[in-house]
Amino acid sequence: MSDATDLKELKRRMDGAINAFTGDIASLRTGRASANILDPISVEAYGSRVPLNQVANITVPEPRMLSVSIWDRSMVNAVDRAIRESHLGLNPIMDGQTLRIPLPELNEERRRSLVKVAHDYAEKAKVAIRHVRRDGMESLKKAEKDGDIGQDESRALSDKVQKMTDDTITEIDKLLAVKEKEIMQV
Repeated sequence: MSDATDLKELKRRMDGAINAFTGDIASLRTGRASANILDPISVEAYGSRVPLNQVANITVPEPRMLSVSIWDRSMVNAVDRAIRESHLGLNPIMDGQTLRIPLPELNEERRRSLVKVAHDYAEKAKVAIRHVRRDGMESLKKAEKDGDIGQDESRALSDKVQKMTDDTITEIDKLLAVKEKEIMQV
């Protein structure tokens, strides 16, 4: 068991949680249309859940409008339902195989609900990071129990894992604060 490799693996997994969080908050709109807004939406298609961008083409024809061109006519209702049921507060307008999605102005109430969604995304990322920490700590305890590493080395590595966890959660909090400020800006 290589301790440096294990720490690198834990860091890679924690960075993965940050990347997922960054992608999630990028999808929260701040008043301008962006195709990324629909990234977190998945659609029930062909017996499984697939990302929206695998069943349709998403474009931005106007600053406050999205256009979703669905490739398979039978998927139109499923895509419409998935968009309406998302926490994004969007109401698509059907136009054949195309859905036009007007983006409403962000009022104070809507901004606050988007901030809540951002906090939910942050909490999911923190939980994922804590799971990585737990896995690291369990592997250290197992290695110590098996006699692969000594008690002092185990304690030192545990401290490194905890510091890595704290730093990663701090980074999540900083990203959340920036996004919250961006959403609340009028």
